[in-house]
Amino acid sequence: MGTPPEPNPSQLFNNADSFAMVFDEAWKRHTFLQPKHGLSTEAKLDLILDEVGEHPFALSSPQVARQVAQFRTRLLGLGKTNAV
Repeated sequence: MGTPPEPNPSQLFNNADSFAMVFDEAWKRHTFLQPKHGLSTEAKLDLILDEVGEHPFALSSPQVARQVAQFRTRLLGLGKTNAV
């Protein structure tokens, strides 16, 4: 398995799509680097939201950013063990 992609800060836009891409990358990177982290989905969600908290969309619309993140975890099955 290769390394997950690094975020490209020059490609950050103040919209939900840009946020979702950064969130997905951060979630997958964490899963890759710490596969046996032992966090609940909600705890990991909080951790990743904190990590991407400087994204323009997270700063301008934090509640909607959380909703997008929760949707992404359900849509992609990211909360399941070893889902990448």
